[in-house]
Amino acid sequence: MSRLLAALDPRELRKAARASVGRGEAIYDGPGWGSPAASALDRTWREKPGVRGWLETVDHKRTGKRFVFTSFVFFCAAGILAAIMRSQLAFPDSHLVGPDLYDQMFTMHGTTMMFIFAVPVMQGMAVYLIPLMVGTRNTAFPRMTACAFWLYLLGSLSLWVGFALNTGADAGWFAYVPLAGPEYGIGKRSDLWNNLINLTEAMGLMVAVDLATVILKMRAPGMSLRRMPVFAWSILVTSVMIIFAMPSVMLAANLAQFDRTFATHFFNPAEGGDVLIWQHLFWFFGHPEVYFIFIPALGFISTIIPTFARRPLFGHTAVVLSMIATGFLAFGLWVHHMFATNLPELGKGFFTAMSMMIAIPTAVQIFCWIATLWSGRINLRAPILFVLGFFFILVLGGMTGIMIGAVPFDLQVHDSYFIVAHLHYVLLGGAVFPLFAAFYYWFPKFTGRLLDERLGRWQFWTFFVGFNVTFFPMHLLGLAGMPRRIYTYAADTGWGTLNLVATIGAAIIAVSVLLFVVNVIRTRAGGEAAGDDPWGAATLEWATHSPPPAFNFVALPVVASREPLWAREADEPTHVSGLSAQVREGLVTTVLDALPDVRYAYPSPSIWPAVAAVTVVVWLFWSNVTPSGMWYGLIPPAIAFILWYWPTRRETAEQLLLQRRP
Repeated sequence: MSRLLAALDPRELRKAARASVGRGEAIYDGPGWGSPAASALDRTWREKPGVRGWLETVDHKRTGKRFVFTSFVFFCAAGILAAIMRSQLAFPDSHLVGPDLYDQMFTMHGTTMMFIFAVPVMQGMAVYLIPLMVGTRNTAFPRMTACAFWLYLLGSLSLWVGFALNTGADAGWFAYVPLAGPEYGIGKRSDLWNNLINLTEAMGLMVAVDLATVILKMRAPGMSLRRMPVFAWSILVTSVMIIFAMPSVMLAANLAQFDRTFATHFFNPAEGGDVLIWQHLFWFFGHPEVYFIFIPALGFISTIIPTFARRPLFGHTAVVLSMIATGFLAFGLWVHHMFATNLPELGKGFFTAMSMMIAIPTAVQIFCWIATLWSGRINLRAPILFVLGFFFILVLGGMTGIMIGAVPFDLQVHDSYFIVAHLHYVLLGGAVFPLFAAFYYWFPKFTGRLLDERLGRWQFWTFFVGFNVTFFPMHLLGLAGMPRRIYTYAADTGWGTLNLVATIGAAIIAVSVLLFVVNVIRTRAGGEAAGDDPWGAATLEWATHSPPPAFNFVALPVVASREPLWAREADEPTHVSGLSAQVREGLVTTVLDALPDVRYAYPSPSIWPAVAAVTVVVWLFWSNVTPSGMWYGLIPPAIAFILWYWPTRRETAEQLLLQRRP
């Protein structure tokens, strides 16, 4: 072990008074906000003003908010496409849009929701919250996460610009070959989709590595794994899943791109390839991806419920173990999506069993949540309303999931609107309801202001009613034989009434989202001041100002319980001393018990992560135009990455200063 980091100096610590439940005083009695240490930290961590500072920032809070804002904008764009598709299907024999445009629209809608909205918004929330929640000053690799954002933004914009130019992806969000292959994938449409996969999945991997490192190695002293917040556990499980699953879809997209660019035959049966390889590679990623979205949502729920029930989470260990079990089981379900293919029946039986089994861990969490609410005193505010709505939606979506996990039933409803209904109940209902709950809960931490409660209640009820009016009739449409991905239908099918009802529900959802946008704008303009901890919560992010300063904490906290703002030991140290205020310095702790290990100098702001992202995007598109771009296009990214890691004089001086310190 190298130099021991920032010893806990008993001379500078005072005994902390035991806090009453829910008051949420600061956990440490270290230097105050007006102290010389706070002023020095502000000078050290303050970002540069103007465009340069905007491009160079490595502050996890600014990066996290960028992810959340950008993904929500794309969510609204995908919602507009959904509204147009529902308008097209509201009446039989409609010709609002043609078949080619409709193919592009449903592909863009699904791709945006799955790759551009759902995973990035969850990771964005985690990038903002996790360093605060575990008591540190930044993520472990903030430049890498900043670069990941630019890759995500440029890749997403390229796909949507292509759609605006009638070059939108049109083979479905799953891009099955041969529809997305060189024979049927016309023009550059599938090339843009493959590029997006490379960029967004690279983004996901980079952020996952950063978050996992923060959670495992940068927790506040005393925050052992048993004391770690449930939301941090959910992000750790998700990050590990992403590291194992995302390379699969990146490999599939690159093999398909090789078929298109270099005339290889990975998916061409006439030359020894196999189209089912694509499905195996894609769904090995695709089913765990559902849980990349779902498990962070479970973390939101497990954090919000104790706050509004005014008691610790019932069965904390059971909830954590259930999340871990879900992460493992999720990798055993991918053939669940391939029951209609010519696979051995014994294999289908195994995946049917796994599809049933994965419901058990989620059921355990639901019972723990109900027990927490049952034994608590519920403060019925907007965040908890979305949580309660999520319970109803999740149970219904989970029941239909068990139904389609059975091969005989799945063969009957495969590629029907029953699957569309199930997918939206599980993903939109199972992720967006908790996400809105999280927005209302942590908006004061982001901005220092409370979202309007009355508008929040209106938004909840319109979203809940609109959601069920939209997607429940789709179960009946699927059972009546309506297939997915058709742009119109005849009047004699009898599907018109239910489609009209679903379209009315979609309009109600649009009103709900508009209410949320209005609420955010009004609150930002002059909403109610929240204070540092308006909910009286138990986790560390509420131990600092709302919104937090650039350095998060004047003194890094030391924790002694699972709910550090609700209960603490009077004789325990309360803060870390010995860290420099003149250098961006943090604390690395041990994995299991979070004991102080070594000092860590955070990377300083830099323009090169943004430049590197631009050069990588140029390289990918150049390689689509000409095969030589695959090789020559690597030169600019190589230069950018070298300059990224080339230390500046200031960084060298800071490293020398740290090395000289005892």
